[in-house]
Amino acid sequence: MENQWHIRQLTAEEQAAAERLSNELDISPLAGRILAGRGLRTAAEARAYIRPSLDSLHDPFLMRDMTAAVDRLCLAIDRHERIMVYGDYDVDGTTAVALMYSFLRTQTDNILYYIPDRYREGYGISFEGIDTAQREGCTLIIALDCGIKAVDKVEYARERQIDFIICDHHTPGETIPEAVAVLNMKRADCPYPYKELSGCGVGFKLVQAYAQRRGIDQQQTYRLLPLLAMSIASDIVPVTGENRVLAFYGLRALNAHPSVGVRAIMEVAGISDKTITISDLVYKIGPRINASGRMKSGAEAVRLLITDDEDEARRFAQDINAYNQDRRDYDSRTTDEALAQLEADPDNAHKHTSVVFSPDWHKGVVGIAASRLTETYYRPTIVLTAGEDDIISGSARSVSDFDIYTAIDSCRDLLTNFGGHRFAAGLSMHRSDLPEFKRRFEEYVAAHITPDQQTPILEVEAEVQLSDLTWKLQKILQCLEPFGPGNERPLFMARRLINNRGTRAVSDGRHLHLDVTDCIAAMDGIAFGHGDKANHLQNGHSVDICFYLEENTFHGHTTLQMNAQDIKLN
Repeated sequence: MENQWHIRQLTAEEQAAAERLSNELDISPLAGRILAGRGLRTAAEARAYIRPSLDSLHDPFLMRDMTAAVDRLCLAIDRHERIMVYGDYDVDGTTAVALMYSFLRTQTDNILYYIPDRYREGYGISFEGIDTAQREGCTLIIALDCGIKAVDKVEYARERQIDFIICDHHTPGETIPEAVAVLNMKRADCPYPYKELSGCGVGFKLVQAYAQRRGIDQQQTYRLLPLLAMSIASDIVPVTGENRVLAFYGLRALNAHPSVGVRAIMEVAGISDKTITISDLVYKIGPRINASGRMKSGAEAVRLLITDDEDEARRFAQDINAYNQDRRDYDSRTTDEALAQLEADPDNAHKHTSVVFSPDWHKGVVGIAASRLTETYYRPTIVLTAGEDDIISGSARSVSDFDIYTAIDSCRDLLTNFGGHRFAAGLSMHRSDLPEFKRRFEEYVAAHITPDQQTPILEVEAEVQLSDLTWKLQKILQCLEPFGPGNERPLFMARRLINNRGTRAVSDGRHLHLDVTDCIAAMDGIAFGHGDKANHLQNGHSVDICFYLEENTFHGHTTLQMNAQDIKLN
């Protein structure tokens, strides 16, 4: 499917700011344009953005119910009550549990953690988890990255004299659980200024608030930021506002002093000798932590993240690395079978959605398979597999700016459970309701999706000349990191580039080594998956290239190169 290239057009206000920033900071017009495009208007704002400060974090007590949450937590610790830290089995949930548990064990010995079994208990708070808390003598459960819709579970716990503090970031339902405290910025009645924290981020705000109440130096809480950076990267929350500050300092701490467990993951992932970036968290570390919950138990990931024993960490890391390989095998097979199922549907080409089901698919990889299908057909996608009894469940993934949560919500009367946000969701239903769900989901999406949302779009920061791509610009780009949703890595576009000398196909013709020029300057680069375009360039024809600017080190020599994301032939 061919990508659309949308080149960002500055407003008159942004253009004026770009010129002002260029002059006041003595930077290129292109650099000024990039800063202005991020909402920066003055040199002071730009300097503050480039140098994030932990002092800019919001007071955690601005969050609704925070005072009640801290009061109850202090009471539990002072009374030596037994506390269960309960979290979801994905990266956000397991890092949140590791963060909360690591901090609270400095305050009390009367603490345990619990991760539900993905297949036996399902997502979120479970009755089995509450029963375990009761058997263990717990009187307080701190739920992380889940619980916002657990109305019946919280009531079940209260009947057993167990209180709940909920730390969640998912969209609330119509009824808020009657817990001691429900911390969630997305509550309609919550005045907290920043609404995009991860589940781990909400847990961190509770830790901050407790430390503030007890007079504990916040430096103790900042030591937990590597876990929070992992959650921000892996849960694909916006890297803006507080999240950007927290991710920035989390990455800095992770690279300076990785924990025993994280260092073991880095070793099995083959990245122990490099500076870790958001990309490494997303593609190297996060999937291995996730694989534990997908293929075995999320509790194993927590054990790895909290251990101080190097031998134990190495053993756990090797285990989750093996789970990750198993996950890849299941993922590949499930994706192939799902694609075959779609291709066998005579109406597939005319649909606006992909909804597939097989009782044989592994529940731990349906979300990954849904993402793979959206890459192929680029439309809202749901992949389902068998659950308990006649219940089927699965994961949904969206495209572009289409709100898949609302689309699923329109079919809520057919569902036994669902939750998530505009880009991804989980859902379950009776198998007999699947045909009607597919019909209504398709009907809703067809009526609400726009043409632009049905074609992959590459948002281009600016059209450039190769001579614009200097080391000074690269240093400014590095100051904008960490990149992620809401703070995207700048994507550039250059037109009418021709072969300079050395453009050639590499890796058995699959990829393209670029050596191109615009007749003023030249630049090398790599274009993965574009090896078929080598002859076009070698025969003297030009191309337009959409690319990221990056550094490449070879034989101890570092140069700038383009990492092509798309190429169009002229």
